Amino acid sequence: MTTNADLLIDRKRLKSRLMLWRTLALAAVFGGAVLYSGQFNKRSAGAVGGDYIAQITIDGTLESNDERDEMLKEIADDKHARALIVRMDSPGGTAVAGEEIFLQLRKVGTKKPVVTVMRTLCASACYMGALGSDSIFAREGTLTGSIGVLLQSIEVSRLIDKLGITPITIKSGKFKDSPSFGEPLTDEQREVVQTVVTDAYNHFVRLIVERRKMNEAHVRTLADGRIYTGTQAASLKLIDGIGGNEEAIAWLVKNRKISPKLGVKEIEPDPQIRSLVEVLRQSTGIKFLENNTVGLDGLVSIWHPSLTQ
Repeated sequence: MTTNADLLIDRKRLKSRLMLWRTLALAAVFGGAVLYSGQFNKRSAGAVGGDYIAQITIDGTLESNDERDEMLKEIADDKHARALIVRMDSPGGTAVAGEEIFLQLRKVGTKKPVVTVMRTLCASACYMGALGSDSIFAREGTLTGSIGVLLQSIEVSRLIDKLGITPITIKSGKFKDSPSFGEPLTDEQREVVQTVVTDAYNHFVRLIVERRKMNEAHVRTLADGRIYTGTQAASLKLIDGIGGNEEAIAWLVKNRKISPKLGVKEIEPDPQIRSLVEVLRQSTGIKFLENNTVGLDGLVSIWHPSLTQ
């Protein structure tokens, strides 16, 4: 009995020690993640010393982003940032996100020149955002354009009938749930929804007319949703030229008298909880708070190949 009691006590001690070491190890990993993320994302550009050309990257599916807003505001207010290069690589996103990026870049542009460099893809809302810059460059093989707005839904009323399901919707007005997945879209409902899409589309066209100094009728012939290569976009005056960072800097030197000796500094968002979680995920292999969903509520301005004929 004494031996068994001693073994039990020893086992409890071992478990306590193991738990302590696990806790310390997790704390060390988290602390390292904080330090790593802080160093990796640090954007105290003013602390670099002297003037410079700021550079940011906007990529992925575009949504409203407070961190991006704050970052651009700081760049606009930083007297050492003499110009801004925006590298964009996105299929687009929500119409509001494209509009917000456009407005943010225009605000920066009131204080310093802004140049956009399109990379692999900059279509739909991404192109809308790029219009906020003073000059736009792209590679010959860049895909851009896809000018337009869409609202997508599905209608599964026939499937619901086959399954014996009766959807119940209590609404304040006949258009409140239009379009609805539970009942066919009427001509009247379609017309109402179409007016919303058309209004957003007209806003997109007006931005192009204003910023690219083009005739509206001509813009509408280009803005039918098709995509263009960088070469095509340049010939159609949707962008200013073919090139990348080197050409963007040359434009700044020639047209805005920016010194060719200034260095380019990549500015990134301040560290957030999400980036810390990502660092933990990468360093430990554990899927903390995994979330692979991307929500695009509202009107969408995005390019993707259709799966239907």
